[in-house]
Amino acid sequence: MIEDGILLGMDTCGAVGSIALARLQNGSLELLGEKEIAGGELSVALVQGIADLLVSSGIRVHDLAGIVAVAGPGSFTGIRVGLAAVKGLAEAVNLPVVTLSRLALLADSAQAPCAVLDAHRGQFYCGMYGDGNAREMLLTAGEINSMGGLTGRVAVCEETVAQLLEELYGEPELIRVPPPRAAAALRFSLSKWRVGELADVASLDGYYLRGADAKVSAGRG
Repeated sequence: MIEDGILLGMDTCGAVGSIALARLQNGSLELLGEKEIAGGELSVALVQGIADLLVSSGIRVHDLAGIVAVAGPGSFTGIRVGLAAVKGLAEAVNLPVVTLSRLALLADSAQAPCAVLDAHRGQFYCGMYGDGNAREMLLTAGEINSMGGLTGRVAVCEETVAQLLEELYGEPELIRVPPPRAAAALRFSLSKWRVGELADVASLDGYYLRGADAKVSAGRG
């Protein structure tokens, strides 16, 4: 459980990655800095970007109290690169880590009970949170139609997804918001820090929602 300290946030799941620093004090966050990194440059620019952000904010690595990582779903390569950096930092400085679902973060940013991201290959990442039982799934358009489509407020941050959802069954109220960023992840993580819901750094892995992980995943976010 962390009540005060400097937190590093990281989201490397989308076309553009982001990192952020914030000071947690008395339950409130003060953003100290944020930096974007193009998705195609993550493997070579992420670690240097973190170093630059720390220097520009006057923060040393040993000043950090914890790390927040958006662990997917999204770009497989981006997730792997981001979590490798998180794990390296956490193990080197003995830092606690909180992981978040990008779907849950997107839903929270739009204050919607459902969020959808483009999974490509004719598929969607869908997160449903309105009934108190979080579910995250990889679905095709046909599977969404077989469910009767989506209804109610649905958060989207990709116009291609919005257009496709409008063509399917159901009458969703699409809430268009910008893609999630590391600063939003830091704010969204506060409830996990309060209750000490930490990730196991030794077995840190992404929320891929593909292959063996493509069924319902509960409790993300």
